[in-house]
Amino acid sequence: MRDLDYLKLLAREFPTVKAASSEIINLKAICGLPKGTEYFFSDLHGEYEAFIHLLRSASGIIREKIDETFDYLISEEDEIALANLIYYPEKGVMAVRKEGRFTEDWQKITIYRLVRICKQCASKYTRSKVRKKLPPEFAYIIDELLHVDYNDENKKIYYEEIIHSIIEGGLGDEFIIVLCNLAQNLTIDSLHIIGDIFDRGPRPDIIMEELIRSHDVDIQWGNHDISWMGAACGNLACISNVLRIAIRYNCFDLLEDGYGINLRPLSMFAAKVYRDDACEIFMPKGLDENIYDAVDPGLAAKMHKAISIIQFKVEGQIIKRRPEFKMSDRLQITNIDFAKGTVAIDGKEYPMKDMLLPTVDPKDPLKLTKEEEDLMHTIQMSFKHSTNLQRHIKFVYSHGGMYKCCNSNVLYHGCIPMKENGEFDELKLNGIIYSGKRLLDYIEDVVKMAYFLPEEDPMKDWCMDFVWYLWCGPLSPVFGKDKMATFESYFVADKATHKEHMNPYYKLSQKEEICDKILKEFGLPTEGSHIINGHVPVKSKDGESPIKGNGKLYVIDGGLSKAYQPKTGIAGYTLIFNSNHLALAEHKPFDPNRENTPKVTIVEKMQKRVMVADTDIGKTLKARIADLNELVAAYRGGIIKENMK
Repeated sequence: MRDLDYLKLLAREFPTVKAASSEIINLKAICGLPKGTEYFFSDLHGEYEAFIHLLRSASGIIREKIDETFDYLISEEDEIALANLIYYPEKGVMAVRKEGRFTEDWQKITIYRLVRICKQCASKYTRSKVRKKLPPEFAYIIDELLHVDYNDENKKIYYEEIIHSIIEGGLGDEFIIVLCNLAQNLTIDSLHIIGDIFDRGPRPDIIMEELIRSHDVDIQWGNHDISWMGAACGNLACISNVLRIAIRYNCFDLLEDGYGINLRPLSMFAAKVYRDDACEIFMPKGLDENIYDAVDPGLAAKMHKAISIIQFKVEGQIIKRRPEFKMSDRLQITNIDFAKGTVAIDGKEYPMKDMLLPTVDPKDPLKLTKEEEDLMHTIQMSFKHSTNLQRHIKFVYSHGGMYKCCNSNVLYHGCIPMKENGEFDELKLNGIIYSGKRLLDYIEDVVKMAYFLPEEDPMKDWCMDFVWYLWCGPLSPVFGKDKMATFESYFVADKATHKEHMNPYYKLSQKEEICDKILKEFGLPTEGSHIINGHVPVKSKDGESPIKGNGKLYVIDGGLSKAYQPKTGIAGYTLIFNSNHLALAEHKPFDPNRENTPKVTIVEKMQKRVMVADTDIGKTLKARIADLNELVAAYRGGIIKENMK
């Protein structure tokens, strides 16, 4: 007999043999259903329009469902129109109204087709689970329509009368929108984001709102996410870094409209300090236009330079006070020879492209001026008191982590730091050595402490500094390089100094035996398991495949970010795992004025159909069934009395 106190608690939920037995039957039935479809996205980088389209279209799977459901019964033109209506129902209904096509016949045909699609998408779920996804105002009606027997003439009349009443009551447009949203919702059962929601693209805040609305989502933190998490904690190095990247990529709408960060103090400071400096090497990249907060490019360049210099100073201060980070080679701002106009890098002198550095004291290069200190204090308060930013970051914490093991897959953003010989590299912190899975577990604890520890806790400052280390430290799993050559890329012309060497993991992990080593490290079987990875864009245009390690490693960063698309030749991948197979969707650069259906390729077929019983949820359900069987035995043995009231 299991723990009696636990069984007594369980008895409150299931007070009789009948209630417990009924739940056992229900759970066993659920275990017999096909597993839901999992979607894996990586490196969204603020590209909200493209990402929202991928979500709404289920990366092309909704179009496939339409094709499977209607085959040759409707034209390809009608298929595309129906797909676009499902993706953007409000916009689609409005367009039909404007064109004068919103007739009773159009509404009837559209509702009929949408019900068929929803029925197809709902076929692998319990009726109860589908009901939970239904809007309350239409729940009963949709439930009836999804379970109509087309061979029953009486039911057919009933079905037609329901639709007629909806249209006659003027609810046709609202009902169509609800069905479209349901089709989207039913297609994606769970959503995995393999890091880097933030930076480069225009509006990661809009992506965060979409994720918060999603019903089942988890996030594996990337280095750009962790930098924003550090900024939300108040870390000055992280704050200056996210500001620098946002200004560099012209993302003023994100800062001011999205998160309410007041940039006026920075703009006034930059305009004053660099009034006679064109700041040409700091001109922002105009990949996206600002809608609400357009900033003159010349002023933006000055702001870019101002925050970059502050970043190099505050990062240097962390490196000085944390020798255990072993990053003294990154103190480049202290290696400037102001008399010669050069900088010493790895023992060699290089000419500086820009020596107009009025805020840098050659005798103490890392010291902030009084104006810089005041400016950063003001900006720090703006980050810490941004309601929207804090809400989003709390969601990243509550739904995220360094990795996730799910259905025989291990998900993480960057790498597991390795040595050239294939052993896990070691990071010594506070006298303790960490490597492999243990390193990731420790990092996750520190990142959480940085945010949740009270300000007066003596560990708080160290944890916040370590969060910055994760952005660019040589043994950071989410960074995965030996250095971040930001200073060199701005100030040194010789591109050899810009080179950032990847961790040996990235070459080694292409071997099956290394993938097996990593899978074992996370307690997963080597057969049938996969590593799902982001961070490094796959250069598809050069023939590089996202599938490595003899099919055991999937690198799904294909360049959703516009900044990477010239290198990759595509616009990202989605990995799709349903009950029958793994598939890769290869996306085109997003264009709202054209058809965007991706190329979907099945890359691995399951040996047998994967049922709920075979998944992690299935293990939980089986444990629940065992508990309920114990409860039934306790009732029948008189150990616990049934509550018949």
